[in-house]
Amino acid sequence: MTVDSVSLQGAVIRNSYEQDLNKHWEDKQSDDINLLLGQMDGLYHHHYAVGDFNRSILLAPELEREKLILKEMHRLETEQVSLITDALGSLPPTARVMDGGSGRGGTSFMVHDRFGCRVDGVNFCRHHIDFAQKLARRRGCDDKVDFHYANMVETPFEDGTFDAVYTNETTMYVDLHEAFREFARVLRPGGRYVLVTWCRNDAEVAASPDVSAIDEHYVCHIHGRGTYLKALADNGLVPSRVLDLTDSAVPYWELRSHSRLKTGVEQPFLDGYRKNHLNYVVIAAEKAVDA
Repeated sequence: MTVDSVSLQGAVIRNSYEQDLNKHWEDKQSDDINLLLGQMDGLYHHHYAVGDFNRSILLAPELEREKLILKEMHRLETEQVSLITDALGSLPPTARVMDGGSGRGGTSFMVHDRFGCRVDGVNFCRHHIDFAQKLARRRGCDDKVDFHYANMVETPFEDGTFDAVYTNETTMYVDLHEAFREFARVLRPGGRYVLVTWCRNDAEVAASPDVSAIDEHYVCHIHGRGTYLKALADNGLVPSRVLDLTDSAVPYWELRSHSRLKTGVEQPFLDGYRKNHLNYVVIAAEKAVDA
């Protein structure tokens, strides 16, 4: 993504790509594949999952099968958040954490529930912000979990505000060098950044039709795996954990391909992971003390 000087909506939406992306999300106000799953327990996710599913549900009668598939998808998506919370390590209740690209708040609430810490979600989709703020009030944690209409690569926070920053499947929407520079700025020295993402396996392919299909579907720019590591290093973020969970990412898409709510992106994900053109990774990095 090339950042230009066009100002399209104040300082938050800054260029034509961000305008297209914002429209993509603002138009998705009745997306059943997120909303129906979230209604089960009030945790609304905008990410996918790893791990196997109960394959016996595919043998259930049709009407019952769909309910079981959605329940199993929600279980997997909820359990996926442990990739973030485990990598964050031990955070005290006094910690302050930023969620870059917070969606409807599912990960933010689970991080707060795990550690008792303050979480600030950042997102430039207004209906997501409104939705998440209402949930925070309903959950009785709006004094500790807040959501801000802001650009995750240009936030309103002071230098060194946060003990930790994480992004859960959102870095394919940003320029990595710009984003990691901002995350390093708002992290205190020694603070931790955790990312979960799908990425192109640039050791295998320079381009892939599966990756291109996913980019088109989500208005995103899937980065190469090597680009992540270089951008982290260039911005004083030193990786301490790199997990490749590509094989574990396949079952979720197998399950979702059986749902009546499938959107057409299931096969590109399955093909991309199976061909090793696409990887699913978790990276934890620390801000260098002298950065």
